[in-house]
Amino acid sequence: MSAATFEQHWVSRRAFLGGRQAPKFRRILPPGATDDGLLACSGCGSCLEQCPTHIISLVEDLPTLNFSLGECTFCGECAEACPEQVFHGKSSRRFPHVALITDSCRAQNPIECQSCRDACPEQAIHFRPQAGGPFLPVLDEGSCNGCGACISVCPVTAIKVRDLAQGAAHA
Repeated sequence: MSAATFEQHWVSRRAFLGGRQAPKFRRILPPGATDDGLLACSGCGSCLEQCPTHIISLVEDLPTLNFSLGECTFCGECAEACPEQVFHGKSSRRFPHVALITDSCRAQNPIECQSCRDACPEQAIHFRPQAGGPFLPVLDEGSCNGCGACISVCPVTAIKVRDLAQGAAHA
């Protein structure tokens, strides 16, 4: 079993004994890549070799972004390096998802932390004062481009990705 396959199916002992299933693997495509385009992907790895932030990996021989490693800068180098028809047209500087700050956020468990705000290039995360505790994170979904910059810097992995098509959600 490859490391990528192991990671996508791994469940903690606590989750297993509690009857919870492994989270379903969610592929995040590089900007400009489409599900239809993946049918043309040969798995050559040219896109991951050219990614300056090294967030592209091949999972089951298809490109996937891993925001725990860093952010997408929308540079387009992955699309330029691809010899196949995986990337269609010019990509927007926005993903079809936004960040989702979950209840495990340190600031919501009163520990001072604002690392996500500091990392966000779009300034989409602000902190609202609260009486008797640390400032609480507030995400401006209209400003969030889904780049993942906040995900890799979160010390407790409290930030996830939420598809815009799903509407508002709580984790």
